[in-house]
Formats: sequence, structure tokens, C-alpha cells
Amino acid sequence: MLSFISAPFLTGLATSAGLIIAIGAQNAFVLSQGVRREYHWSIAGVCSLIDALLITAGVAGMGVLIGQSELALKLISWAGGAFLLWYGANALRSALRSESMTLSANNFSSLQSALLTTVALSLLNPHVYLDTVVLLGSIGGRYPDQERYWFGAGAAMFSFVWFFSLSLGARWLAPLFRRPVSWRILDGLVCVMMWTLAGLLLSGNLSP
Repeated sequence: MLSFISAPFLTGLATSAGLIIAIGAQNAFVLSQGVRREYHWSIAGVCSLIDALLITAGVAGMGVLIGQSELALKLISWAGGAFLLWYGANALRSALRSESMTLSANNFSSLQSALLTTVALSLLNPHVYLDTVVLLGSIGGRYPDQERYWFGAGAAMFSFVWFFSLSLGARWLAPLFRRPVSWRILDGLVCVMMWTLAGLLLSGNLSP
């Protein structure tokens, strides 16, 4: 039983690792909130849950359907690019403002606003669909019915491990952010990341 489970499960785990670890908008956001210790566990949980749902949908067969819809991916790219431009502008404004920031700084007015931003940042990013639904779905779809879900379970498991580890590990960076200049550098880097991804999306470089 263990040998039957392990092969597709570990393949899903390793494949997911190769896709998720790459620095992107979602990882930058989770890391930033982890350093701030602001709704970080909830944000990590939502990111993980969204990945798990999309991976399940992809393995179940949706990956093939979305991969064939060029219009859907184009619309997602434009919406995602616009959102990343807006989020990057907010990060730049935070980096340039004169007042000091501390570890207790609250950039979100409520948990609801933090989670809504997390959902938007996740679902308006075409890479999320390309990686979880299309790519992982296509690979998982090659397995027989029962094994493909073990592959999906492994892929989803790594997503949970990664986002919670990223959020937890960010606490060791906290001493670096006792100085306001560190926050400005972080927000500046987030701005560059978001605007770079937006530029790639809007120019079509990330389009399928």
C-alpha cells in the first residue's frame, strides 16, 4: 500500500515544489505579511487552500479545458496586470511616506480586507492557473483515476508546507525590520516585483 501511494504522491510533492518556490507576487506578499506578523497565518492558509482547490480542479480535468481557452487566459492576464499595478503603487507609496513604520504597523483595516487582497492576488495571477490547474492538472491527468488524486494530494501538501514555512520563517527577519529604512526597502522591492510582473503580463510575455 505504501509503495502504491508513494510514487504519485512524492511526484506531486516534488513537481509542486519546483513551481511554487519560484519568487512571485504571491510569495512576496506572504513574506511581507509574515515579517509584519499581520494576519500572516490566515493569509498563508488562504493561499494554501486556493492552491489545493485549483490543483484538485486541474487533476479532475479542468486543466485541459482552461488550456484550450485563449480568451480566458487573456482576460485573466489583463485583470491581473491591472491589479498588480495598483498593488505596486500602494507599496511604493508606503516606501516613500515619511512617517516611521514599526513591526506593529497595520496596513489592513481588518482581517476581511487582508483576505480579500490575498484572494485577489492569488486568483488574478495567470501563473496560478498555468501552474496549478494547467500544468499540474496535465501531469496528474496522466495517472490512473485513483493515483492522480494521490499526485494532487502531494502537490497540495507542498503548498501548505511552503506557505506556512514562509510565514513562519519570516519571523527571523523581524529584527532587521526594527528600523524604518528596512520597511522602505522591503516595500520598494515589493513594488518592483509587482510592476515587473504586471509589465510582463500586459506585454504578453506570460501569455500562453
